Amino acid sequence: MGKQQKTNASRLLERAKIPFSLQPYEVDEEHLDAVHVAASLGEDVARVFKTIVLRGERRGLFVCVVPGDAEVDLKKAARAAGDKKAELLPLKELLPNTGYIRGGCSPVGMKKQLPTYFHASATEYPEIYVSAGVRGLQLCIAPQALIDYVGAEVVDLIVNRE
Repeated sequence: MGKQQKTNASRLLERAKIPFSLQPYEVDEEHLDAVHVAASLGEDVARVFKTIVLRGERRGLFVCVVPGDAEVDLKKAARAAGDKKAELLPLKELLPNTGYIRGGCSPVGMKKQLPTYFHASATEYPEIYVSAGVRGLQLCIAPQALIDYVGAEVVDLIVNRE
């Protein structure tokens, strides 16, 4: 893997013997979004997935992994988590609850394993990109291997695109 920095997420995947590659990209503090990441990697933004942490009304925290150009549908997400309502976790609560910062939140290696849901389109690609746990580094990984590793469910999570 050369001199690329290892992250907690990459160490966990190595230990589990799950193949992946690390893809560095240029961080732009003004654009901490998947659209910028995809452009930096020269990839389709639909293959670059963002990790969003939500709080369900009754069940607490859970994670949604959705395409970079999509918006998470809070009703669908709540339903997937077995809740009536869900809201985005306030930014100031992200680091203490996950160990990750905005723009570097990975579905792998959070402080505690949270229920995780992947949008169904993830399985349409041989490989997808998710954060490696720091800004400037993405994991390129087979979606099913990642879904199995984090024990995720695959569901429809996004606002329908017009």
